[in-house]
Amino acid sequence: MKYKLFGKTGLRVAEICLGAMTFGEEWGTGANKQDSKKIFDAYTKAGGNFIDTANRYTEGTSERFLSEFMGLDRDRFVIASKYSLYDRRDDINAAGNHRKNLVRSVEGTLKRLNTNYLDILWLHAWDGTTTPEEVMRGLDDVIRAGKVHYIAVSDTPAWVVATCNTLAELRGWSSFAGLQIEYSLIQRTPERDLIPMAKNFGMAIVPWSPLGAGILTGKYNNQLPQQSRLTEKSAKLNEKNLTIARKVSEIANKLGVTATQVALNWLRQQHTQVIPVVGARNIDQLNDSLGCVSFTLPADAMQELQQISAIELGFPHDFLASPGVQDVMFADFKGNLINHRKLS
Repeated sequence: MKYKLFGKTGLRVAEICLGAMTFGEEWGTGANKQDSKKIFDAYTKAGGNFIDTANRYTEGTSERFLSEFMGLDRDRFVIASKYSLYDRRDDINAAGNHRKNLVRSVEGTLKRLNTNYLDILWLHAWDGTTTPEEVMRGLDDVIRAGKVHYIAVSDTPAWVVATCNTLAELRGWSSFAGLQIEYSLIQRTPERDLIPMAKNFGMAIVPWSPLGAGILTGKYNNQLPQQSRLTEKSAKLNEKNLTIARKVSEIANKLGVTATQVALNWLRQQHTQVIPVVGARNIDQLNDSLGCVSFTLPADAMQELQQISAIELGFPHDFLASPGVQDVMFADFKGNLINHRKLS
């Protein structure tokens, strides 16, 4: 395992982040304590030190398991948790981005993790009711109190993140150092605004669901699962996404690797700051994912994947990139610009 810097912080994290949402069986899809410990041990044995959890994950069991697994070796790990989502249904203020929920959630997480500090605190999702000023001042306060080292943001519009970071830099507060988003070969819409925004601010890009709810592993290429209700997976099981998944498997067969590894490496090769979150319910799944660090996708494979999964960037991106607009903006001198830097 190699390591990357987390945004502009200087914090050193593993190039693959272990997602601990599968630690615990409360949601019906996770691993029991024994299997969770095996996954944790295998990840750390491979050199991993970056683990992602949340106050909501498996009703708090994920954080409690991590506390036991780390033991006395807490300082070795970079632990990221989240606040915003409810952990009590009977309290209107037990959810949201506001300061009361922030402080309450952080205290609960620290207690479950049996630690004095969090390395990274993610704002889990933008609630649309708390102002950027209130959010960023509250987050800066928990850093100044020594309870959190760095802050980051997940599942939030690009314009909101840009507003928050600009405001924080203007006021001398801590700003978001990382962006967690759904991003994969079957979900490339963050390329419109979120990813360019993150690059502009020097933020780490941490994709969740990098395998598209398992579709990119190839397990549905020939037979769709029986669906009794609408789920994240069933909503994504369409012909376009299956065509992409089949191309991933085709390239994997040519290279002698797995479809999982191809899908992860497409992500990792998009930008140096991309650090995928991989989850696992057993050792085999984890080892399959970690195998991606042992090779690089060749240029022709990257090109095939780019083409088959391409999206329209929409207005104004496609408009600004069109030959006519480029001509009226640069005339005959575009090729003569020195140190021309594309900002998107």
